[in-house]
Amino acid sequence: MVGGYELAERDLFTSHRERTHKTVSEPGSQIVSRAVKGELIGRASVIDGDTIEIQGERIRFNGVDAPESFQNCADSAGYNYRCGAVAARELSQFLARSSPTRCQFLTRDRYGRIVGDCFRADGRSIASWLVRNGHAIDWPRYSGGKYSTEQRAAQAEKRGIWQGTFEAPWDWRRKNR
Repeated sequence: MVGGYELAERDLFTSHRERTHKTVSEPGSQIVSRAVKGELIGRASVIDGDTIEIQGERIRFNGVDAPESFQNCADSAGYNYRCGAVAARELSQFLARSSPTRCQFLTRDRYGRIVGDCFRADGRSIASWLVRNGHAIDWPRYSGGKYSTEQRAAQAEKRGIWQGTFEAPWDWRRKNR
């Protein structure tokens, strides 16, 4: 176990060192993707509020948890809405404003996804932005409280899921599997 995450059978860094590291680009465009020791850079596709895909690799953001795609939350008036779908949509828009995305590998989780810290081209931390805007919560079990300041600010300003009521994503998953 590394950083609280269970490792997959093969070592993440070894498998990436063994790959050919190439820059792939389209004529007249930015770098599409490139694998470098311990990081992946490229155009990100959003899978859900805390997972993206770059160059065929799924990457789970380290230390945060976003509502699941079909998870409902209640807004300030008590009406239910699909907060997980909102988180994914907002993440997609945030990433589109500064591309490519760069992710630093930490490990792989039990589902084979890379777990890492990811940043937009402008250097902004994606996990910090998600928590600060109320689209994900700090997951102290894995973050050690790294995003607690952002979470308190989002809570105080009633941003995103903090506008109403919600169930922690890890609790929602446990009940709905």
